[in-house]
Amino acid sequence: MSDSEPDPEVIGLQHGLFGALGSGDTSGYGGLVAPVTLPPSSSRPYGGYFDEVADTLAIELGDTYDAAVEKVVVFRDELTFGVTRTHLREVALTLRNHPDLRFEMCLGVNGVHYPDDTERELHAVYPLCSLTHGRRLRLEVAVPDADPHIPSLCDIYPTNDWHERETYDFFGIIFDGHRALTRIEMPDDWHGHPQRKDYPLGGVPVEYKGVRVAPPDRRRSYR
Repeated sequence: MSDSEPDPEVIGLQHGLFGALGSGDTSGYGGLVAPVTLPPSSSRPYGGYFDEVADTLAIELGDTYDAAVEKVVVFRDELTFGVTRTHLREVALTLRNHPDLRFEMCLGVNGVHYPDDTERELHAVYPLCSLTHGRRLRLEVAVPDADPHIPSLCDIYPTNDWHERETYDFFGIIFDGHRALTRIEMPDDWHGHPQRKDYPLGGVPVEYKGVRVAPPDRRRSYR
């Protein structure tokens, strides 16, 4: 990263028994303390086709663009638009329908849980693909844990049906407008959402060569 590029956004600290670097502890039991970071907004030029896509989207959204797009991130050769949930459908329709964009395939929706990202604890990430132009990008929507509602994209991208159900099942994100938002992996009467970082893993303590290793649900803390 060059001196002119902004630093990553630090949203918390990750603590755990394992993973500490530079501690001199070769057992792997060094005690992890590491920042939890999110990539910052990127500056122009983005490179490749990213600038063309961003320009076309901005022109088509017009005055709505600033309210719809919170930030644009180029990270590890991927272009991500951080989009507000109130404008998600408008952005998705524009990306799908505009002839210069034509992101006609959505590869699903992935949930992410950042307990320390206050008022933005739950993220939904949509990888989009343009078969017409051979391009890819991602949309990312962040919502608070206290109000985990995001509009469904199933009528825009029908293949998202089961993906939205899975993300609801594992993370608790509610996709408003989905025709049958029920669990898809866990039993219907299951309590909680197992891929959230505050979900207990269970397990039993194990002793190894005098070191007492905690159960899996206490080896790392995310709060």
